[in-house]
Amino acid sequence: MALALALALAPPPVFSLRPTNFTKSRRCCRCSSTISRTDDSPSSPPTTTSSTCRPAVILPGLGNNTNDYQKLTLNLKEYGVPTVVAKVSRIDWLRNAAGLVDPNYWQGTLRPRPVLDWYLKRVDEAVNEAKELAQGANISLVGHSAGGWLARVYLQEFEPSDISLLLTLGTPHLPPPKGVSGVIDQTRGLLNYVEQHCAKAVYTPELRYVCVAGRYLQGARLIGDTNDGGSAVVVDIDQPAADIAVVNGTTTSTPAAATLRARFVGQGYKQVCGQADVWGDGVVPEISAHLEGALNISLDGVYHSPVGSDDTTRPWYGSPAIVEQWIHHLVN
Repeated sequence: MALALALALAPPPVFSLRPTNFTKSRRCCRCSSTISRTDDSPSSPPTTTSSTCRPAVILPGLGNNTNDYQKLTLNLKEYGVPTVVAKVSRIDWLRNAAGLVDPNYWQGTLRPRPVLDWYLKRVDEAVNEAKELAQGANISLVGHSAGGWLARVYLQEFEPSDISLLLTLGTPHLPPPKGVSGVIDQTRGLLNYVEQHCAKAVYTPELRYVCVAGRYLQGARLIGDTNDGGSAVVVDIDQPAADIAVVNGTTTSTPAAATLRARFVGQGYKQVCGQADVWGDGVVPEISAHLEGALNISLDGVYHSPVGSDDTTRPWYGSPAIVEQWIHHLVN
């Protein structure tokens, strides 16, 4: 099963989210945020201590293993956030091949269960471990890439009552658009199921959905011209030319250029959202990592995966300077 890809984001109002420094000065990322509700923007986070922070459970993305998130775990610990990572190895992902014998796979109507029961069980084990750390308090789920929509499946199927936050990092949330030439649902129906059967995103005091997208590289069409560099035009599936969320000012993201790399990445983006010349984290388009009803955040210059990243020239969502931009959601 290829990398889980999807599409989401209805055009919500846009507001600015000012980065907050919690520790010593680090390289800052500018960010823009959108929310398809009328909620006020998040208030300033409290001082972080281990006694006030909810434990967090990290859900690995497709192809990643537990050790890939070791540095992120240590980073969250610096903020006083106890963390448990679901136990997943790279070989475990081969279990997904069981879907090949399911007729629904070939019909594009595959369901998460039973194919992904092994993963959901690992998440439940990690949640139970976090409950011991929580001592009656609530828990946060932090889903990276496919781990974000798998967290939604977990919430739907296991119905835990003590989860108060789902924060997703570079997660594709909806299936790709239908009827676009050359676009195939690489999840074979899994994200259609999530869209149709899992609870819609909310941003309430009881349960908050926060979706973080990265703007690392703008893709390019395989043939023809691409968008200019500078400000990105983010498209909605129903209105291809609509502006949804734009990071203002001089961008530090890689400028769009019709390079071989941009064209290659653009073809990956197209499989997710039906369009190649959009911004994304190198794997998941920015618009695909947002979800209607959630607090949606875009961070400039952020790469998709801990594999192949570093904390300076190619930071990913879990790099220290990037964590600094979303950590307050875990501590208030």
